Order: sequence, then C-alpha cells, then structure tokens
Amino acid sequence: MNSSLRKWGLRSFAAIALSFFAVQASYATIDLYKFDSPEQEQQFKELGQTLRCPKCQNNNIADSNAELAQDMRHKVYEMTKAGKSDEQIVDYMIDRYGNFVTYDPPLTVGTLILWLGPLSVLIFGFGFIVLRSRKSKVITEDNSEKWDNEHEDRLNALLDENNNEDGKVNK
Repeated sequence: MNSSLRKWGLRSFAAIALSFFAVQASYATIDLYKFDSPEQEQQFKELGQTLRCPKCQNNNIADSNAELAQDMRHKVYEMTKAGKSDEQIVDYMIDRYGNFVTYDPPLTVGTLILWLGPLSVLIFGFGFIVLRSRKSKVITEDNSEKWDNEHEDRLNALLDENNNEDGKVNK
C-alpha cells in the first residue's frame, strides 16, 4: 500500500508540474505581425523600442508583456499598416497616454521645474551657507574690535590695581 501511495503522489506531482508549465507557455505567446514592406516592419520595430509602457515604467512596449503594452503594439501595428508616419503615431500615443510614453519628453513648465528645482535648491543652500559664514566672521571681528577698544583700558586698570595691592602687601 505504501508503494502505491508513493506512485500516486509522484503521478499527481508530475501532472501538476506539467499543467503549470502548460499554463506558463500559454502566457508566453508571441505576436506575429505581417507587413506590406520591410520599411513598415522597421518602423514598427523602431516605434516598439521608442515608446514606453505606461504600466511597466521603464520597459518599452516591445519588451513588455502587460496588456496595455500589447494594446499599444497592436495600435502601432494598425497605424503603421495604414501608412501613418512616426510623428503621427507618437503624437497619437502622447495624446492618449501622456508624455510619459516617450523616453524623451518635451520641455514644458512641469519638466523645467523637475530639472531646475533641485539645482535651485542647491544654489540657494550653498549661498545661504556662504552668507552665514561671512556674517559670523563679521560678528566675530566686530566683537574683537569692541573688546580691544572698550575693555583694554579697564583690563589695564584692573591689572594696575592688582599690582598695587600686591605691592602694598609686599612692602
């Protein structure tokens, strides 16, 4: 009975493993596209590498397996077959998904803030540090002048007084 149980367990494990691999293979389907000319095929490949998948962040639509990327590839294929130019296809994708679908977004107020914001913070911080260090030097110099001018006579008077008292005790 023990050996039959092992055979059953081994068979069920093999069946589960095979079904798992079969399911994985169905997800790895490859889209086959037929083009009228090699130029259209080249345009499709270049646009697949140029356009970014909005769901996958840093994958292009050619490398992504997301449903959104598949839809975008299909739309690029349709527009390529219809004879649309690269600019028309990219403009359509930008209108539909935003500037994020391109790896080289145009210069807008939003992107300008993203580039210049950290730079301005660094410049402001460095300027603040320089001004604070200069201000503390000026304050230190002012205090030392004030000490030299105002307190020097008093210090000398105290020293003279101390010397006179010592002199009286010694006599």
